[in-house]
Amino acid sequence: MTELIEPETGRLRLRLWTPSDRAPFAELNADGRVMKYFTAPLTQAESDAMAERCQALIEQRGWGFWAAELKSTGEFIGFVGLHVPSSKLPFSPCVEIGWRLAFRHWGQGFATEAARAALIVGFDLLGLPEIVSFTALGNLKSRAVMERLGMEESGTFDHPHVAEESGLRRHCLYRLSRGAYGNMEIDGAGSLG
Repeated sequence: MTELIEPETGRLRLRLWTPSDRAPFAELNADGRVMKYFTAPLTQAESDAMAERCQALIEQRGWGFWAAELKSTGEFIGFVGLHVPSSKLPFSPCVEIGWRLAFRHWGQGFATEAARAALIVGFDLLGLPEIVSFTALGNLKSRAVMERLGMEESGTFDHPHVAEESGLRRHCLYRLSRGAYGNMEIDGAGSLG
């Protein structure tokens, strides 16, 4: 059996998914503000299927897109973690870092805090040579998180699963190498400083 990794930060626990996560996950996946830079909001069935895939991949590998919860209340706030994209991308094979949080939890530093813990897993525990992240060009909030993580912009590409006529097709790619990560300071809370 694969050893399960469940990172924690000062405020957050990244963990396996539970059945009680389904309803709040479907709610955030149906929120137009959260899904603005995706091709469409998800239905309840699509959201449930995504949660099940995330859970299965964590069980298979020991890591993935973890359910994120507030340690203070146990509230599910979305997901953060590492993933091997199934899409054939111009920079495949790769491991990406990603996040999706409920809108009411935006602007509080949760995505950055949890993503820093995921970087520690990727580089220090898994020994990855590089971690990437990508999003639609206009997604300035996610791009700001990528930059706070120390990732560097590395060009643009057309996402193969976004229609040509969509304004979301053009994506920007960010990269962080293990060497660049190794030069960053790490604070005592288990996240990058």
